[in-house]
Amino acid sequence: MRAAGRTAGDPAIEVAVREPAELGEGPTWDPAGGRLIWVDILGRRLHAYEPDGGHVSVTAVEQHIGAAKPRTRGGLVANLRDGVGLYDTDGAFSWLHRDPVPGRRGNDAAVAPDGSLWAGTMRYDEAAGGGHLVRVAADGSVTTLLDGVTVSNGIGWSPDGAVAYYVDSPTRRIDTLRVREGLPVERRAFVEAGEGAGFPDGLTVDAEGCVWVAFWDGGQLRRYTPRGELDRTVLLPVRRPTACAFGGPELRDLYVTTARTGLPDPDPLSGALLVLPGIGQGLPATPFAG
Repeated sequence: MRAAGRTAGDPAIEVAVREPAELGEGPTWDPAGGRLIWVDILGRRLHAYEPDGGHVSVTAVEQHIGAAKPRTRGGLVANLRDGVGLYDTDGAFSWLHRDPVPGRRGNDAAVAPDGSLWAGTMRYDEAAGGGHLVRVAADGSVTTLLDGVTVSNGIGWSPDGAVAYYVDSPTRRIDTLRVREGLPVERRAFVEAGEGAGFPDGLTVDAEGCVWVAFWDGGQLRRYTPRGELDRTVLLPVRRPTACAFGGPELRDLYVTTARTGLPDPDPLSGALLVLPGIGQGLPATPFAG
């Protein structure tokens, strides 16, 4: 179903899954299952959508879940309230890195080109400096990449893997992290978004090396070139888009998760999973090596 209120020349925006999430996040294409995976953080639910046939499944989890990504062995790796855990294909769960901190939870996460998981955290009260970003290897060993962040959010890599893009949302900035031997060695500001667009949230990188960013409270997606120039803006029928990822068999459809949490009068599609068919060309996601 196409979203209402569009004009000629706008990209098509369709509703992939209408059932609303409280805080939808972390879309990821799972090629082995032919499905898009995303989470409802506060609803403690893992969602999966198969475009071929329209099948939707929802699985309840025991903790708030910031992200879930496919594994090379099958199943999923998840960034949870109390750390990073593994779900096997039969649903069995085990902790890979357990690190409970009162008042803190896992947020966005992404799999690096080397197969490790970069997992971010934040405090529930969004206290400044209460979160961090860590690298979790397949064997469960952990390296702190960034400390003292507030709302660790969007993570993605340039096509050659030499640069990571990273968002700490309250800064209203997208940063680059120069990567060497799998670790960041230099952090620089990539885009200063300013106050007019909302807060940068989740992101993805396309095959041209351009960075697509969802803007919380901005009701839009923005695409930036590798030089940090604003290349395209897509207005959305929701106030709080949270993240985006390319999916579908050819990775040409851009899926957008959205949220309704904190909105006294949510838009009708707040919390739905949206899709922009054929808007670009994505890159294959690396599965977690564990």
